[in-house]
Amino acid sequence: MRDLGIRIRQARKEKKLTQAQLAEMAGIARKTLSQIETGTVPDIGIRKVARALEILGLELTVRPASAPPTLEELQQENASR
Repeated sequence: MRDLGIRIRQARKEKKLTQAQLAEMAGIARKTLSQIETGTVPDIGIRKVARALEILGLELTVRPASAPPTLEELQQENASR
């Protein structure tokens, strides 16, 4: 969940949106968005996350847990360092 939050925060900042703006657009509380971004949200519905991702031009994908990171994931990890 923490990695998802980091990706959401990066995309939000790239689009020059505040937490309050994105939260309002996605129909969630700003506090909830903050918790998503920090990986501390206790429970969140997938539709709320999907709506925030849609606004940011991102999508959620599923892959086996044992799969190695994709090239894109490695590039984004290096870019955030």
